[in-house]
Amino acid sequence: MKKYLILGTALAGLTGAASAQQVNVVSWGGAYSASQVEAYNKPFTEATGITVNMIDSDDPAIPLKAQVEAGNVTADVFDLDHAGAVRMCDEGAAIQIDAADLPAAPDGTAAVDDFIPGALTDCAVGNIVWGTVIAYDTTKFPDGAPQTAADFFDTAQFPGKRGLPPSAKRTLSLALVADGVAPDQVLETLATPEGVDRAFAKLDTIKRDIVWWEAGAQPPQLLADGEVTMTTVYNGRIFDAIVAEGKPFGIIWDGQYMEMNLFVIAEGAPNPEQALEYVKFATDTQQLAEQARYISYGPTRKSSLPLVGTYKDDKTQMADHMPNSEQHMAGAVMDDPEFWADHDIELTERLRSWLSQN
Repeated sequence: MKKYLILGTALAGLTGAASAQQVNVVSWGGAYSASQVEAYNKPFTEATGITVNMIDSDDPAIPLKAQVEAGNVTADVFDLDHAGAVRMCDEGAAIQIDAADLPAAPDGTAAVDDFIPGALTDCAVGNIVWGTVIAYDTTKFPDGAPQTAADFFDTAQFPGKRGLPPSAKRTLSLALVADGVAPDQVLETLATPEGVDRAFAKLDTIKRDIVWWEAGAQPPQLLADGEVTMTTVYNGRIFDAIVAEGKPFGIIWDGQYMEMNLFVIAEGAPNPEQALEYVKFATDTQQLAEQARYISYGPTRKSSLPLVGTYKDDKTQMADHMPNSEQHMAGAVMDDPEFWADHDIELTERLRSWLSQN
């Protein structure tokens, strides 16, 4: 009997007459949505008979907000970034989800104690964590590869252009870690004028060597084309380049900026009961671990990490590629939506001003 059938009791009310039932899920497309289809949707349909319709969006918070404001909600579950989930809940676009309704861990640990900090909010349930990391071209450093965030800013020992996004939270945070600020003190430091000045002073040291990127597909291409020797990049993107495409790239986890995606259910969802059962099923311990077979994003449950196995190639051990694995957490800066709600506008304006100066 397959693992996901342990939820049979909870799903019994939906099974049987489920053939005409469905749930509509809005996610981000590409390899990410594909991983959800394999890890969540197919087994959910097999266990319940409920059809899952996937809908792609560049940012699922946008159609969620538009549908709720128009009073014409056509989708049920939306996969949002952390800030978007908090914002949609505050605006009344997402319904509340009681953590007590979520399945416990296999050892009986309640969901509220099993999910990592920040993964459960009033209206959202976390599914993945992902990081913005540093990647480098291994062929460019025959005398020794870079290993730390500080090395990213050392163009004397590690020559070449650097790729960065014009993102205040990711770029300023990396600058502070490189300048010696402990990862758990980065946001506290950025909350002070002195800390902001310190971050920009560090960026000044490589300003003439920066190549700015906007879309997630750009950094691996910048490395492949030789336009940069090091760049920040989403960890899933660089994993694909290394494992799936065989590119000679390496990853530095020090100074990674770790973020989270969460599921919400729309206010006025056409299939609210099926939507809740889908969220409960998808964020079960086993299903979150199963997603890591298809993409290198970490599960939000503590009980899921020990169950992470190999990539779909049946040889690459995915535990080594999880952003929230123990060995990668020491140098990680964790995203804080509340902090950025207070500081994003001012720090983004400061970054734009800095970019416009010679």
